[in-house]
Amino acid sequence: MAKQKAPAWQWSEDGLNFRTRKWVRPEDLNANGSLFGGSLLKWIDEEAAIYAIVQLGNYRAVTKHISEITFEASAVQGDLIEIGLQATRFGITSLTMRAVARNMITRKRILTIEKIVFVSLDEHGMPTPHGYDEITYERDRMPTERIATGTIRLPSA
Repeated sequence: MAKQKAPAWQWSEDGLNFRTRKWVRPEDLNANGSLFGGSLLKWIDEEAAIYAIVQLGNYRAVTKHISEITFEASAVQGDLIEIGLQATRFGITSLTMRAVARNMITRKRILTIEKIVFVSLDEHGMPTPHGYDEITYERDRMPTERIATGTIRLPSA
């Protein structure tokens, strides 16, 4: 039997500019044997935090709000999940983004989160202006101090 060629992989949503992939492993499953929603939300929140740190130039970027979540499909052990993020708004102290998760094996969308808001904090845990109003694709905003002590300077390029 001839092997069928799969259609070209395309995101149905435009504008997603940060993508990561996860492999569904046994520890990610619920009692039904499918992907535990909490595992997927943890992955999305972690990736959104990394994206916010890069965009806001501050390790102290924290999740402020996640909008309604509706699961449309699922995944099972061995499936590959792709998570896409898109910055939709820069506030004075915040960054709002949209997230989409899709199963790369079944090609079904698992969920869409229309609004995830991260806030940039100062060393006292208070919201602080970040000064940005557009997306960067460079690493020019990466923080140059480690958050643990704030005293170790990383080499600059």
